[in-house]
Amino acid sequence: MIRNKVFDEIAVGDSATIERTLSVEDIQLFAILSGDVNPQHVDPEFAASSRFHGVIAHGMWGAALISAVLGTRLPGPGTIYLSQTLRFLRPVRVGDTLAIGVTVTDRDPARKRLKLACRCVNQDGTDVIEGEAEVVAPTERVERPRATLPEVRLDVGGDGLQRLLAHVRPLGAIRVAVAHPCDAASLSAALDARAAGLIEPVLVAPRAKLEAVAAQEGLDLSGLEIEDVPHSHAAAARAVELAGLGRVEALMKGSLHTDELLHAVVPAAAGLRTKRRLSHCFLMQTPAYPRPFIVTDAAVNIAPTLDEKADIVRNAIELAHVIGVARPRVAILAAVETVSPSMPATLDAAALCKMADRGQIAGAVLDGPLAFDNAVSAAAARIKGIESPVAGQADILVVPDLESGNILAKQLEYMGHAASAGIVLGARLPIILTSRADSREARIASCALAVMVAHSYRTSPP
Repeated sequence: MIRNKVFDEIAVGDSATIERTLSVEDIQLFAILSGDVNPQHVDPEFAASSRFHGVIAHGMWGAALISAVLGTRLPGPGTIYLSQTLRFLRPVRVGDTLAIGVTVTDRDPARKRLKLACRCVNQDGTDVIEGEAEVVAPTERVERPRATLPEVRLDVGGDGLQRLLAHVRPLGAIRVAVAHPCDAASLSAALDARAAGLIEPVLVAPRAKLEAVAAQEGLDLSGLEIEDVPHSHAAAARAVELAGLGRVEALMKGSLHTDELLHAVVPAAAGLRTKRRLSHCFLMQTPAYPRPFIVTDAAVNIAPTLDEKADIVRNAIELAHVIGVARPRVAILAAVETVSPSMPATLDAAALCKMADRGQIAGAVLDGPLAFDNAVSAAAARIKGIESPVAGQADILVVPDLESGNILAKQLEYMGHAASAGIVLGARLPIILTSRADSREARIASCALAVMVAHSYRTSPP
């Protein structure tokens, strides 16, 4: 229920308070409603270079919370706002918890008016907003069931693919060996990426099978280079051979198994290995998070050792640099945020962070162990007392093993409405892994990601 206090019940000194923790969604919703898209509030990259060193709330977001106290607590329903003065003393950041309070300082019985001191205090006890409100208090009792507001969902990543393509197309198409694209999904993926101006595919597969799939699906193979091989093993071997000869700049998995393609890549004789271990990265964007982020490894390394995790982190950092994140924040995930000898993932996380401190992992800021909520929610981290340059704003999420990574990525995709692109790094060229369940957009985005990596390798070979 929601109830008011009528004028005659209110005395000087009466007060009321509510609490609210600022989220990214609060800032976005306020920007939508107000039209105030000042980059200080909605553009993390710009905000990071400002005097505040990060995104801050609109000042009037705090003012709106004062209105909420007056309209729902003191005096409550029936209150008429007359005037409001405000002084903004400190910025409010994502994860800050404000106590918003009003205190009656003066009563005017003749006109049923009240003056109230208004104050917003953050979790550190610091005043961030202060002022004075003047209202007409209600004279009649109001008691109503509290309204249930509709759930609002923000879709901030809907144009992600188009923005990615707009960025990549000027780089030009790259030649890609597509290993055994002998089903409708993988062959269509190669042709769609070609139509998008991303790749010039070299189809490595039994010609008869390719032509049969193309005929059945109404796909046009004219003008495409085809390397005729007898079966999928031969397709993987020939695709890798083309890569070793420098005739293609990327590999793409068709309808063969992932391990079949990667087993052809791994031998030293193939000439594609580097000092790093191969690992998979998902570049993802979800409506619930304000920036794209990387999840690794969800497809290649089943139970990585500490050394292998170090390479997984290095590969992810390299990808972050390619997409323009100069110093990515890396969260090493575990079930808890404390180091526990009984939980190996927490020990690995602590060791990886120390390796970064010693310069063995460079180009990023690492922290861990961090539970998932602490890695992506500044509010959760603050509630748990975690002081971290990574918590709440991770660019890279490093999972303990393949199973947890695969589950996390698919949950984000199917229940979190995330857009994704996948790629394998650690070789001398990018490897595009696609799944039969991938959407057309995910396949094209994966090819776009490979184009960016391939172009970066032209100037800085791995």
